Amino acid sequence: MTFRLPTFKPRNPLVPASLKRRAGAHRSSTAAGRQSAKRALNSELRQLDLRQHRSL
Repeated sequence: MTFRLPTFKPRNPLVPASLKRRAGAHRSSTAAGRQSAKRALNSELRQLDLRQHRSL
């Protein structure tokens, strides 16, 4: 015999499984990769610009 108790919100059946789950390493953010690539490009362009001005 099963008793059903009325509740305000239905119970999520995925909650017990999610409580046992362990967090692993996540994939690195693509935005962080774009930012570092942009930073590297800007520094390289700055160095090239300095070299060009020195040769004049």
